Amino acid sequence: MSFVYFEGKIVHEDEAKISIKTNSFHYGTAVFEGIRAYYNKENDTMYGLFFKEHYQRLFTNMKILNMSIDETIDELVEITKDLIKKNNYKEDVYIRPIVYFADLKISPKLIGYTARIAIYTLPLGDYIDTSKGIKAKISSWTRLNDNMIPPRLKVTGAYVNSAFAKTEALLAGADEAIVLNKNGYVSEGSAENIFIVRDGTLITPPVSDDILEGITRKAIIQIAKDNNIPVVERNIARTELYVADEVFFCGTGAQISPVVIIDDRVIGDGSPGKITKFIQNIYFDAVRGKIEKYKNWVVEIK
Repeated sequence: MSFVYFEGKIVHEDEAKISIKTNSFHYGTAVFEGIRAYYNKENDTMYGLFFKEHYQRLFTNMKILNMSIDETIDELVEITKDLIKKNNYKEDVYIRPIVYFADLKISPKLIGYTARIAIYTLPLGDYIDTSKGIKAKISSWTRLNDNMIPPRLKVTGAYVNSAFAKTEALLAGADEAIVLNKNGYVSEGSAENIFIVRDGTLITPPVSDDILEGITRKAIIQIAKDNNIPVVERNIARTELYVADEVFFCGTGAQISPVVIIDDRVIGDGSPGKITKFIQNIYFDAVRGKIEKYKNWVVEIK
């Protein structure tokens, strides 16, 4: 039985229960983060990836939903480190903090309620394939936009949109969906940001194209710029995916996942591309604390 953080203290998982009357359970008004910690076998050390940055984004999302909690960002970083240590992990781990309105009341509103945070962890390797490449499908479901449910928010209710897209892709024999925004431009995957490569340039949709402001996305842009790979943030048309030299998804869960087929069209030569693999190799070393330049990305958990 693993340990979790619930109602202000670390407890056994079976003690962390919410009522069926919990407000956010009914209205999808919880906000969450996906965080990873990586195990480095060489020095027997766990490395927490972008802990502070994830909690900073969580607090930004809370602000939009008029939420506030007692814990500070620095306290949550320490609590998360304590959870990793208390669960004695010796493998890669996924961490899920979630802030929700704990009130046992009926009404879909964002005022007059009390927010609480819970955090749990679980072992997690690849969320989707990161080696051979995956098959994707353009979804018939349009990405939500900022005047509906802002995609920059990791709010639970918004992920019904992602679930529709992902399920459609799976039923069609693909591994993942690519969703377009209301203007017909590429937005992202069901739960991942997306990059394409054309003529040696890395291209990704701008934050104004209804995407999550990804922390992994930002890290990839930094890696590219550090290695003199041009990066452009601009609109991407659907058919530009088909003629791209390389395509890959990225995110805390997805990490860096090459896409080799889209709508039954082979991307590039049908295998993970040169730039994708180059960035991927740097990223996987960095998250395990192996690259001095990116040591500020991680926190050692001892």
